[in-house]
Amino acid sequence: MSIGILGKKLGMSQLFDEKGNAVPVTLIQAGPCRVTQLKTPALDGYSAVQIGFGLSKDKLVNKPSKGHLSKSGEELLKYLKEYRVDETSSYQVGSQITVNNFEVGQKVDISGKSMGRGFAGYQKRHGFSRGPMSHGSKNHRQPGSTGAGTTPGRIYPGKRMAGRYGGKKITTKGLLVLKVDDQKNLIVVKGSVPGKPGSLVNIRPNNIVGNKGGDKS
Repeated sequence: MSIGILGKKLGMSQLFDEKGNAVPVTLIQAGPCRVTQLKTPALDGYSAVQIGFGLSKDKLVNKPSKGHLSKSGEELLKYLKEYRVDETSSYQVGSQITVNNFEVGQKVDISGKSMGRGFAGYQKRHGFSRGPMSHGSKNHRQPGSTGAGTTPGRIYPGKRMAGRYGGKKITTKGLLVLKVDDQKNLIVVKGSVPGKPGSLVNIRPNNIVGNKGGDKS
């Protein structure tokens, strides 16, 4: 089973297909990633491959992390991510995961943190319609009634209200790979992906289900 790869979103551009139509694309610098650990059912209770991406400064890595990373190579890595697999015999600690694991025409799922928009109101955050703008109205961009009075006398949890908007993990599924450049470690996918330019993204084949494990920064 093929695992995913970590990368950095470079930005958006466009390509032209055979009919001359402009196709919006996203450029991602993916890998190379280093295999930092192999987890087995005997030692960890499950099978997984842990990879690392991005260089980190020495002063930003504590001693336990340095000891862990030293088993796979000399460079200190900034992000770690693990992928569940059926068995780990086809992987080796210290080996490289590159864009060659992907091919043109393949569909991938890409996860990343959406752009944070700070504190947003009801219209921007949830798409509420505004109130009347005529003279005398005091309900231009207000929420209206948020709940009953005496009973229950409170607002139920989960009520859509103003608050922090964005800055959450989002996964875009079924993106088509249009180009793979192993010389520049680039993957070009059709459409947009979560995050702003320079943000970390997780690319994995569309057929992988149930990947677990968190990013480490």
